[in-house]
Amino acid sequence: MPALAGLRTADTLISANLVDYTIIALYFVFVLGIGIMARRAISDSLDFFLSGRSLPAWVTGLAFISANLGAVEIMGMSANGAQFGISAVHYFWVGAIPAMLFLGVVMMPFYYGSKVRSVPEFMFRRFGTGAHLVNAISFAVAQLLIAGVNLFLLGSIVQALLGWPLWVALIVAAIIVLSYITLGGLSAAIYNEVLQFFVIVAALLPLTLIGLNRVGGYQGLKDKITEFASTPAAVAAGVPSADDQLHSWPGQALTGFGSGTLSVIGIVFGLGFVLSFGYWTTNFVEVQRAMASNSISAARKTPIIGAFPKMFIPFIVIIPGMIAAVLVNEIRELKAGGAPTGGASGTVQYNDSLILLMRDVLPNGLLGLAIAGLLAAFMAGMAANISAFNTVLSYDLWQRYIVKEREDSYYLKVGRLATVAATFVAIFTAIIASSFSNIMNYLQTLFGFFNAPLFATFILGMFWKRMTATAGWVGLSAGTIGAVIFAFLSEDAFGSASLGVIPIGGQGAAFLAASTAFVVDIVLSILVTFRTESKPVSELRGLVYSETPKEDLVDPEEAKLPWYRRTIPLASVALVLVIALNFAF
Repeated sequence: MPALAGLRTADTLISANLVDYTIIALYFVFVLGIGIMARRAISDSLDFFLSGRSLPAWVTGLAFISANLGAVEIMGMSANGAQFGISAVHYFWVGAIPAMLFLGVVMMPFYYGSKVRSVPEFMFRRFGTGAHLVNAISFAVAQLLIAGVNLFLLGSIVQALLGWPLWVALIVAAIIVLSYITLGGLSAAIYNEVLQFFVIVAALLPLTLIGLNRVGGYQGLKDKITEFASTPAAVAAGVPSADDQLHSWPGQALTGFGSGTLSVIGIVFGLGFVLSFGYWTTNFVEVQRAMASNSISAARKTPIIGAFPKMFIPFIVIIPGMIAAVLVNEIRELKAGGAPTGGASGTVQYNDSLILLMRDVLPNGLLGLAIAGLLAAFMAGMAANISAFNTVLSYDLWQRYIVKEREDSYYLKVGRLATVAATFVAIFTAIIASSFSNIMNYLQTLFGFFNAPLFATFILGMFWKRMTATAGWVGLSAGTIGAVIFAFLSEDAFGSASLGVIPIGGQGAAFLAASTAFVVDIVLSILVTFRTESKPVSELRGLVYSETPKEDLVDPEEAKLPWYRRTIPLASVALVLVIALNFAF
């Protein structure tokens, strides 16, 4: 690469060799090949945006979870593991699985049965133009911001591997993702996500096992965390106690609350209910995968199938972060209050934990596989954001409000152009993400802004037929504004822009901002409903639970399947397993 040699700004963070580069190159050949093959199946906009509703449940189930295996799962959760310890499992066992099961059992029949093409379109049918427009715009903005998170971390890997300046790495990474989404639409994204799921697991499992071997197994890890937490430097830096780092409950290391009781309430209500249900049940990035399935039964099982791998992912993302905190010198120094140089952005941050652990423990060959796994994760996350963005922009904004009643090929072209535009904008939103030491602080703040109020509006409108269209958009807007105000008044939920009036920061502040959004939305929606006129009951079939016949919500053929292929038994097994994991840790 002589033409690019002048772009190097420093020695590479990761010392890869020819074997590693060959593995990475082979991975990209498969990624682009899937995009090219998927392109042949695209004949209209339904194929491009929703894969023609033709995919089986096991494919959409793995894609459902792989779409979430981006920055949040990999770098964000390893950063949480390094900074807070095992309490980060709450994002999975409390903050994901229950909501995923609820989505499959209760909400997917409404989404799939109504044949809507997006979550905002469902909002339009239930509440009309006002709520639909607020939801579509806020969702589109959120996807651009979150795509920037994935692109920043993808660019960080390219930078660490090749030594390029971050801006060059961001542009190269954006082009890679853009190529296969533009070629094959959602099908390319979904089939790549299935491939990426297996690549990610194959990459992170060896890293976890080798790291545990280096520290003397899980007991050795616990001993080293206990030893480090008691050092004078760690105590002076406010490092959570060993007990807080090694036990998931009450989770004060994660929330930052002084009271164990308040910490549990924050985790259960703020994370487990408001943020979790808001994200998993209304986020079109996830719901879009289930809507691409070939039947209502497959759509319901999609998030439930995804719940099984989801509950075990903490062992290959959080544990490596905890290992890095005791094994990687730079992370130890950072945790003890230092500011070590290096990392993807010049100064070591918790987001660098996984990369630095890979550098220290993996031999060549496995290093290439691990890099391919990280690239897969970030591309899966960004592709999910971009494919959801282009659907909402094309169907919910462009077709409904700007250029109406054009031929299908026109909106297909708009979708492809939206993909290019979104990827370009993500380069700039990636710069915003780069300013956060722990990317999870930023992500949870964004989820509080966009997902928490949407869930409040959704859940009230789905189970209360009296709720009006005016209440829908007023509650949604006010909830979003309430979360933004709370975040800026807190200590550091939104970085240096926060004012510090409320003495709570980090992810605890994000939980409270989300709770504020939920409460404000619910209260205002109820008050406005009693002063405005509701829809006729005859128009609420398929939109409100009490007005939708049971036969519309189930697949009659499912009863003939064995128990392990039916929705309710699968969901019950997943629920029992996740409860057992909460008790075990």
